[in-house]
Amino acid sequence: MASVQPYLSRVERAHRLIEELRARAPRPLSARLLAERLGVTVRTVERDVADLVSAGVPIRTRRGAGGGHRIDARAVLPPVELTPGEAAALVAALAAIGPRSSASAQSAMAKLVRSLCEET
Repeated sequence: MASVQPYLSRVERAHRLIEELRARAPRPLSARLLAERLGVTVRTVERDVADLVSAGVPIRTRRGAGGGHRIDARAVLPPVELTPGEAAALVAALAAIGPRSSASAQSAMAKLVRSLCEET
């Protein structure tokens, strides 16, 4: 297992949590294992999962032996059409959290900016 940074911002942690669940989908991961992988407490994982579910992320939780958290994730995404306003909102959100916080964030930012700006 790769070493985990001792501190992750809340947004980076949520991104990592979703990616951990997505990589394992459709099998569940226990909060204990997620906590170990993210370098946080089980309580923090449970709070982050609750926040993501509240925001509409399709994370399912099953309690008890063999349970855990899982996400309904696709291996490949269909094309997504955004309005210019929606794309601008995502650019603003990425700029606020730091578009270089991960390779995925950096790639998403570049794609959004290209889609918003006319080529000259």
